[in-house]
Amino acid sequence: MRDLIEAAKCVLFDFDGPICNLFQQRPSSSIAERLRQAVGGGSGDALDRLPETDDPLEILRAVFEDPALVERGLARELEGALTAEEVAAAPGAFPTAYADALVRTLAATGRRLAVTTNNSQQAVERYLETRLTGELFAGRIHGRNTDGELRLKPDPDCLLRALKSTDTQAQDALMIGDAPRDLEAARAAGVAFLGYARNERKSEQLRAAGAEHLVDSLRDVVVAVDPRAHV
Repeated sequence: MRDLIEAAKCVLFDFDGPICNLFQQRPSSSIAERLRQAVGGGSGDALDRLPETDDPLEILRAVFEDPALVERGLARELEGALTAEEVAAAPGAFPTAYADALVRTLAATGRRLAVTTNNSQQAVERYLETRLTGELFAGRIHGRNTDGELRLKPDPDCLLRALKSTDTQAQDALMIGDAPRDLEAARAAGVAFLGYARNERKSEQLRAAGAEHLVDSLRDVVVAVDPRAHV
């Protein structure tokens, strides 16, 4: 892992997981159900075409992939509804242990920072305001892109935008993510990947996807960046 850190001039963070637990106080399963009901609007046919999942992002992805729902304007409506849910959840999000210390240590050692996430840019900005770290990511928060088609990871779109905003070559960047879709996006963008696995389930998922480098605590990464860090 130390080699990954030493080679990285820029670090790209996934948001929900490596930085915080966004839905700590507003369960994602409840949000997914509200989105499903918004899509249904009394139409069983629309609901029948949605996946059975507690992940609001997968509901959103399914709606954007359904031409009939896009034509009815439901895709844009639903994206706005999810953004509102995420922004409302941000102030109550639970910080990932050592995430703030890692962000500040990376910045202090001259690394450029960016967020590359399937969540909304507004939610990330709102959360970082509560941690007083927003200035360290200013202009480099890349949430889901809904200009035209919805482009969520594993599509590398948000990573490619981050490389551009940080003026970084892919070989000089490192992504920290906690899901196989993060790993797939990093591979597609040509960016090195470090998996954050907060539990055995996450570890198994990332290893099954082919992740070579994993940590179960960001403390290990802080120490790899600066062995003198008191964490």
